[in-house]
Amino acid sequence: MAVPLRSQADDAPDTPAANPPADEAADNAPAENPFPGRFPAPSLDGGVEWFNTSGPISMKDLRGKIVLLDFWTYCCINCIHVIPDLKYLEEKYADQLVVIGVHAPKFENEKDSENIRRAILRYEIEHPVVNDANMTIARKYFFNSWPTLVLIDPEGQFVGRQPGEGHRELFDTVIGRMVEYHRAKGTLDETPIRFDLERDKVAPTPLRFPGKLLADEAGNRLFISDSNHNRIVISDLGGNLLDVIGTGAIGQKDGGYDQAQFDHPQGMALVGNTLYVADTENHLIRTVDLNSRTVSTLAGTGVQARRRPAGGPLREVALNSPWALCELDGVLYVAMAGPHQLWKHELGSGTIETFAGSGREDIIDGPRDTSALAQPSGIVTDGKHLYHVDSEGSAVRKVTIGPIGSVTTVVGPHDLPRGRSLFEFGDIDGIGDEVRLQHPLGLVHHDGVLYVADAYNHKIKRVDLKDRSARTLLGTGQRGLSLNPVQLSEPGGLTIAGQTLFIADTNNHRLLTMNLETGEVAEFTVASLTPPKPPEVASTGNSGPAAVMVEPQSIRPGKSLRFAVEIRIPEGFKLNELAPVTARLESKSKQTLLAQDQLGDKIEVSMEGNTGLIEYPLAATEGSADLELTVTWSYCRSGQGGVCRFAREKFAIPVRLSGDATAEQIRLTAGAEDADSAN
Repeated sequence: MAVPLRSQADDAPDTPAANPPADEAADNAPAENPFPGRFPAPSLDGGVEWFNTSGPISMKDLRGKIVLLDFWTYCCINCIHVIPDLKYLEEKYADQLVVIGVHAPKFENEKDSENIRRAILRYEIEHPVVNDANMTIARKYFFNSWPTLVLIDPEGQFVGRQPGEGHRELFDTVIGRMVEYHRAKGTLDETPIRFDLERDKVAPTPLRFPGKLLADEAGNRLFISDSNHNRIVISDLGGNLLDVIGTGAIGQKDGGYDQAQFDHPQGMALVGNTLYVADTENHLIRTVDLNSRTVSTLAGTGVQARRRPAGGPLREVALNSPWALCELDGVLYVAMAGPHQLWKHELGSGTIETFAGSGREDIIDGPRDTSALAQPSGIVTDGKHLYHVDSEGSAVRKVTIGPIGSVTTVVGPHDLPRGRSLFEFGDIDGIGDEVRLQHPLGLVHHDGVLYVADAYNHKIKRVDLKDRSARTLLGTGQRGLSLNPVQLSEPGGLTIAGQTLFIADTNNHRLLTMNLETGEVAEFTVASLTPPKPPEVASTGNSGPAAVMVEPQSIRPGKSLRFAVEIRIPEGFKLNELAPVTARLESKSKQTLLAQDQLGDKIEVSMEGNTGLIEYPLAATEGSADLELTVTWSYCRSGQGGVCRFAREKFAIPVRLSGDATAEQIRLTAGAEDADSAN
């Protein structure tokens, strides 16, 4: 890591934790801490707003957990590449690790809390995130580049940091060894925790963050990358649904429309009746045979390229976030956002290779191989040249095709010293170099004009190629849903059919049309389109906690079998009212007391204070059964803390109905009485 990880004696005082007991842990503790803390980690105070949590989180809330801080900004392709690594670590160390995203903005638009919330939904982030709009937390941790990961031990000590992407294996090794050490020492709290996710607060929509569009005027078709639904939607130009390609589940499976899988697809190109798709987060290029209705993989290994290969055989060379596609004279051109390059594939050949960009992230004009690009995210052609948007450089570029081709800047900053072009963004209409955009994501060419999706300005800009002039066509500069005046929210894709401009209004989960002759704007809906079914959750085979054996219970017959479960919460904590208490009743042997359809399903428990009241209709007036009741709840620190813990208890209960019994319900006690169980 940037602060080197080394083994030395650990002088930090012990901190109480849930398990094991302190005297037992002392005997098992290793003699030397493999990754000792260097100083107390700075606080997380100073953020503007917290997401994916019920309130602000303090270092005290995290005591006993290994903490990984992810300093990121949502425009950054390298930061996006880190998200799968974080998911992997969160799943592997679910009860030992807490990831906190510290959103340290680059662009002005990224300081806005609502824009961050939508980015969290788009990237499907499941850990807490704080909006560090004023860089207060970032300064405490001496942050200086995106992304940067910071590791904190269970005793609240800063261990080290690592900038850049591609460090999954390093953190996996370090965290694994930290778990072993602090588990033995007794400073690791392995109580499951829960956060209130933003995704649970939103309703399903037919489209989810639609990224790119492609109109086929001759075929009366519109292709829509329904990116967060992991599918391609086909409608006619009037909005009638024609087909859906993909199941909606994330994956790389080839096959028929109802079997194929994608992972957040973006740009598309149509050649004949073959649709090419930039399957961005799978790092693949896919082909769709529109005649046979089948999906195949054209290029990529399905694993992100960690270096910058020059090219190679289609299925042997790894790609890195292909974002947009266009075809010209039998060549498929790829806006490869990850390595800041354009690539090309001659259709029918067996190879794919770099075409423009040295791999340096900057806006530098010059010969194709020495020029610098910055996260190209949209690409089109006028039939002679290529045009693309460099989102991180907020510029529109032109690329000539010939053997001595070059890259020049149409509008926006370029060739400024020490990478300053990457930070010269804004919202300024004008001519050529004086124009300022803010993270443009898409463009389309029509009659000598480029229409540009100026995403972070929430606008569509019109760029005239004759005089390099740029002016605002649509949008007020403020995100919104209004059509009078027209408001947008980070539009990402454009296409044209005839005199109709189609707009992917990405963060509003909608499409718009604009008549270029009259200026009329309307919402474009796809009739009968519905969200895909949620993916099935595979069973892990985990039977949960060991059951607490309860004394045999004799219950008087009645209409129902009733349980009263008192849930004891540790001192300093409270039951989480935002998360329902649930129960599941099962029987491990044949029984007749309860109907079979009453067993196995999770139900929400009615609460009176901290006591849960559970009832199941009886199907008999006599008999016995061996039942297992599992109760699950969540509890949080009192006050405004945003960390909530999960708890679950299973009871093995022999039950007999008897007319001689006096009891009408079964009383149970679940949970811990002492605070040590949840430090």
